[in-house]
Amino acid sequence: MTSHNNYNKIAGQSTERVIAISDGVFGVAMTLLVLEIRVPLMEGFVSEKDLMHAFQQLMPKFLVYFLSFMTAGIFWVGHSAQYRHIESSDRNLTWINLGFLLAVSMLPFSTAFLGDYVNHKFPIFVYWFNIFLLGSMLYINWNYASKHNFISEETKAQVDAPIRKRIVIAQTLYFLSALLCFVNTYASIVATIVIQLNYAFGIWSGKKQK
Repeated sequence: MTSHNNYNKIAGQSTERVIAISDGVFGVAMTLLVLEIRVPLMEGFVSEKDLMHAFQQLMPKFLVYFLSFMTAGIFWVGHSAQYRHIESSDRNLTWINLGFLLAVSMLPFSTAFLGDYVNHKFPIFVYWFNIFLLGSMLYINWNYASKHNFISEETKAQVDAPIRKRIVIAQTLYFLSALLCFVNTYASIVATIVIQLNYAFGIWSGKKQK
């Protein structure tokens, strides 16, 4: 029992390894996204018009790919911002981070599902649920690190409230954009992209987002 408790105290203390595996999972997930856009197979004589038509048919998949690349990028930046301030870790925080990475690894599937059935509402909510898991785990990650003093008091005074507020507001906006699918599924996708562009570049915030 004593050795088990000692193991729990020493396991998962390296934030460097957490950052390393996180960057790796994000890199693989972002690469897999584009593999869902396959070159159309065309037999026999192929004219320029046929090729342009086939390429045009891929536009919904390109739109969803851009959506998901932005999603991955937003959450990679958010995760990086947190670990800029998280100074240490423990076993529980490491597993919370792995739960976050589980949601990251689901992105290629939810992207493929949405890309294949872009005119349906259910895939929109599957994709939104993926975003909800990402946001929830990122919030839990920060909350745990803050409560267990893995962040300095000075840092918490400066960034704790803005980080929490950013996640909550973003998740609310993502949910509202998902509801737009009852009007039009493409409107829902475009609204989500607009939200992401704002968080990426601070278009309407008056200053750059960090």
